Parts: sequence; structure tokens; C-alpha cells
Amino acid sequence: MEYRRLGRTDVTVSSLCLGTMTFGEQNTEAEGHAQMDLALDRGVNFFDTAELYPVPPRAETQGRTERIIGSWLKSRRARDRIVLATKVVGRTANTWFRADGSEGRLTRAQIEEAVDRSLRNLQTDHIDLYQVHWPDRPVSGFGSNPTRWNDPEPVDDETTIEATLGALGALVKAGKVRHVGLSNESPWGTMTYLKASETKGLPRVVSIQNAYSLVNRTFETGLAEVARREDVGLLAYSPLAQGYLTGKYRGGARPAGARRTLFDRLQRYETPGAAEAIDAYCDLAAEFGLDPAQMAIAFALSRSFMTSVIVGATSLAQLETDLDAAEVAMTAELVERIDAVHQLRGNPCP
Repeated sequence: MEYRRLGRTDVTVSSLCLGTMTFGEQNTEAEGHAQMDLALDRGVNFFDTAELYPVPPRAETQGRTERIIGSWLKSRRARDRIVLATKVVGRTANTWFRADGSEGRLTRAQIEEAVDRSLRNLQTDHIDLYQVHWPDRPVSGFGSNPTRWNDPEPVDDETTIEATLGALGALVKAGKVRHVGLSNESPWGTMTYLKASETKGLPRVVSIQNAYSLVNRTFETGLAEVARREDVGLLAYSPLAQGYLTGKYRGGARPAGARRTLFDRLQRYETPGAAEAIDAYCDLAAEFGLDPAQMAIAFALSRSFMTSVIVGATSLAQLETDLDAAEVAMTAELVERIDAVHQLRGNPCP
């Protein structure tokens, strides 16, 4: 397993990160513990979660994933071996995240409430990387990095980035959080956080967790330069396009127990041109004698702006396959062929 520096800190994280959003929904506590055991045994020292998890988000299950991780950390006495990342929700109309039933906002009071509950859930006294899950301001698309601008209207009660970073800074000073990061953020948002850090003496964001896959390389348009020049490396989520790049949904298939079958909420990967692009990448992997999932992960790992690729699974066999991607070598010929597909198919799933 390769280890990479997290931003400009002295923390190094494994190039593959264990994603946990299935724990507590598709995976039981015992299954989640088994996945964490396997990941740690394979050299993964970086686990990512969120106060929102598991997915799909529901009031009845919210926080369950963190609690499963917390019980594992306690039973395995493994806290000092793990770089632990979680997230606070951004602007949302959902009212079940806060004790008083407020809609989610990135205010100081809500961030303090969120981190204290995450610390209790995770059974730890500090979080290594605390991330803003998505912005407080209205943004153009959930990923905040779409192929077109839909001109979202500003709102009167928007919490400024400076105020949010100030609240996060207070958590760092209190010792509850070591480092702060972003998720589902735009180039403008990322640079605004960095400016606030430089001009106000606030913590510097060390990472950005956005979607990145063969069918969604929009990060490369503006954020890749930010990541490289400012050392705010990408933590890529959905490198397998939530399972589509494994090929398991080809031809309209709906495997038993799969997320698409259970929840019917993956329309982001069923846009015009998506099926053709997915078929092209799966066929290319077969031509090179590679597992399509491993090719997709290995490509993401090869990017110069990448800090860690987040992989998630619902079975140990799937997780083994994903972890084995760290051993797949990306040849110049294969990258050239992938780029040729991308030139033809673009980003059908932003």
C-alpha cells in the first residue's frame, strides 16, 4: 500500500481509503467490523464516514455508521492506527440532524453540536479530518462541479465561508479536530476557504472530497490545478460510479442486494450517453485483461492531484477486489486508450 501526504500536514494516509456509508444499512455491524479488519490488515490506515451515514439518508438510521466504527475502534483498540475522517452536513431542509429540529446549516452552533455527537458516536476524543460535506450556499448541482451552470439563487441566511471556517478553527483549537477539509466543493469555494485561512489566521483546508471516476472527470477542469498548486489533494468518492463501472448493471441488470436494485436512486449514472461510456470502459478493461473495477480505481490512483481513492463495498470479496487495484500498473498505452474514450464520451455522469 502506498502512503501519501495529507495536504501540507505531517499526516500520511493510505492511497486507498475505506468508505463506510453502507455500514448500518446494507451492512450489519459485524460485516462492517469485518471490512475494517480486512482493510487494516491490507495496509489501509484511512477511514471515511459522515454524520449523515448510512446512505440512503433517513432519520431512523442517521449516525448508525459512526456508531459501528466507534464500536470497532473500541473493541480493536485501533484508534492510534487509523486516520479518521467524518463530515458535517451542509445546507439541508432535513430536520433530523439537530436536536432542536432545525434545518441543517453550517453555523458555529450546529457545527459544534455535530462534532460533539460524532465524537460520542465514534468513541474518540478527536477527529483527524473534519470535512464540510457540502456547502451552506446554494450550488449548481450536488457535486458543485457540473458541466453546465444553472445559476442558483443566493439566500438571505447563507453562512459565509469565513464564518464556517472560523467555527472549524475553534474545534481545532479545542483539540476536537486535527485538520479540516471540504467535500462537494467548487474551485471558487475552495479558493475562498484558502483566502480566509491566509488572511484571517484560520486553519488551512487540507483536502477536498469530490466525485471522480472514468465517467466523471469534471474535477480536472478547474479543481485539479487548485489541488496541485495549493496542496489540497482530492479524496475521490464514487470511483466506480456507484458500481456501474464494475459492469454489474450492464444491459439493465439488477443484481440482488445491489444499491440500484434496493434503492433506485442512482439516476446520476443513467444519464444520456452513460451506458455507452460504461460499456466502452468495461470492454477496454477486458481487452487489457483487467477487472473493470480495478482498472477504474487504478486510473484514479494514477492522477497527480489524487491523495486517496475512497472505496466501499458490501462484501469482503468486493473489498478484496478493490484493494487489489493498488497493485495494478497503469501503462502509458492504457492511459492513452482511456483518454481516447474520454475524448469521445466526455463526462456523462457529472
